[in-house]
Amino acid sequence: MNRIPIIKALKHDRWVKPFLRHYKKTLILAILLGILTFVCGSGLMFCAGYLISKSATQPENILLVYVPIVLTRAFGIARPAIQYFERIVSHNWVLRMTSKFRQKMYDSLEKDAALFNSKYQLGDVLGLLSDDVSHIQNLYLRSIFPMFVAWGLYAIIVISLGILSPLMGLWMLITFGLMIFAIPIWSIVVNGARQDYEKAAQDKLYVDLTDNVMGVTDWMLSGRSQEFLQLHVNSREKLLAIHQKMKKFERMRNFLMQMILLLIVVSLIIWGAARFGGHQSPLTNWIAAFVLAAFPLNEALASLPSAAQETNVYQKSLIRLNNLPNPDQKAPKKTLATVAPYNLMLKDVHYTYPHTEKEILRGITLAIHSGEKIAILGKSGAGKSTLATLLRGDRKPTLGRISLNDIDVADFGDQMPKYFSVINQKPYLFNTTIANNLRLGNENATEKQLWDVLERVGLKRTVEALPEKLDTQVEEAGLRFSGGERHRLALARVLLKNTPIVLLDEPTVGLDPITEQAVINTFIEQLGGKTLIWITHHLQGIEKMDQVIFIEDGKIAMQGTPKQLWQNKRYRELKKADQGL
Repeated sequence: MNRIPIIKALKHDRWVKPFLRHYKKTLILAILLGILTFVCGSGLMFCAGYLISKSATQPENILLVYVPIVLTRAFGIARPAIQYFERIVSHNWVLRMTSKFRQKMYDSLEKDAALFNSKYQLGDVLGLLSDDVSHIQNLYLRSIFPMFVAWGLYAIIVISLGILSPLMGLWMLITFGLMIFAIPIWSIVVNGARQDYEKAAQDKLYVDLTDNVMGVTDWMLSGRSQEFLQLHVNSREKLLAIHQKMKKFERMRNFLMQMILLLIVVSLIIWGAARFGGHQSPLTNWIAAFVLAAFPLNEALASLPSAAQETNVYQKSLIRLNNLPNPDQKAPKKTLATVAPYNLMLKDVHYTYPHTEKEILRGITLAIHSGEKIAILGKSGAGKSTLATLLRGDRKPTLGRISLNDIDVADFGDQMPKYFSVINQKPYLFNTTIANNLRLGNENATEKQLWDVLERVGLKRTVEALPEKLDTQVEEAGLRFSGGERHRLALARVLLKNTPIVLLDEPTVGLDPITEQAVINTFIEQLGGKTLIWITHHLQGIEKMDQVIFIEDGKIAMQGTPKQLWQNKRYRELKKADQGL
């Protein structure tokens, strides 16, 4: 049993077991109703089969036909009624459970976002939110619930037939035991590795797609768009190959299940004929009864191997969920504060994403002084975006330290936005008014302050020309405005927030050269006096920076002022190439 991963995962679980205990009365009621549903189904088919056969012969006593008629009617009414009630109870239980489950998960994510981001990549987050919650829900619906129902039916069959015939009870113990225990465990052991690989490959697809899509512009600019597509195609082909192997195994397993069921039906016919057959009740009266009675049992047992096999996937989800911070443990909130000047220090920073071996950053040491303007350059995948997430405390370094005035940036938590603002590649505008979008930076901003900040970013005339001015609806994702205008609105929000440090994460990607230069000029002019960290992949406007660093293979390859770097032959070649010379 130690080879069954789900058992080991459940041993120290704090996600599934608590809900089983908390809602145990409703769960027990749902299981009992589930067992009764199949008992009534088998009883209905048994009585109907006997009645059909008996009605074809002349009955010696009217009770031999009347009693099966009454039982058929009773089972026929009871089965859908009990099943309907069972569905109401089980769905009520599942909905209540999943509601509390999701709340607990979101509380866990909210409790320590920096710790969570340090352990998971963006693709892992998608995997957690889209897959793991539904996996745990399926663990209840498709594994735990059917398993308990099957065990209940198994006990009823073995005990009832064992009372009539101990030998037949032992035979049912063996044959039904194969269907309920042996074959499901076999599915876990044999197909488990394939299931694990399929889940791991699916999670890798999430990670690769999200990481690559974020840098899809760089793929296209470097002429590697076909390579980008091929990466996805290769991953899909591997997934398809393992999926086909799993389907082949499942067909063989399902055939074996049907053969065992056939063996059970034949043995029931033979035993029933020997036990109940005779001159008064010939064999033909029992054939249809026992054959038809087995069909509802097949419905209850056929899904058990697939459900057991899926626990390999559920086990991964359980482990990942149990690695989240426990929201039930109330940690004391730390209140951190610091004052100007705001100096950022990076000391021997290393970073490796979880579940990967490649080190993204390797020994970055850097001092960013208050009011300094620094540009961080590098090709796609060099580690620029990873460095950005570390700087704002969304992730923690694997090794080394990043501090703001000698306090670890990750320790600031929810207080970090007081000191740090970000403008990324595609600043998001919400489907509400211009005023509401701007007030995300300062909810108490007056109308005069809004007009002042719009004038600073060069949008006052544009907004004044709109019929509803500040009350104009921005439309979903800011589609009413051009790319340059969206970046200026994002800058206006940052100016209203008035944080001492501003991070520009490739904010001009996708803009034409003229608009790009205008946006850069506005940023630099309006953010004067603030610490400006500009992450970019090319050199336009770089001469206005105080310090420039190039990251290559996770290390700082070049560093200095624009004038100092101009003495470097490689820098001059990069500058000329960037200008198309």
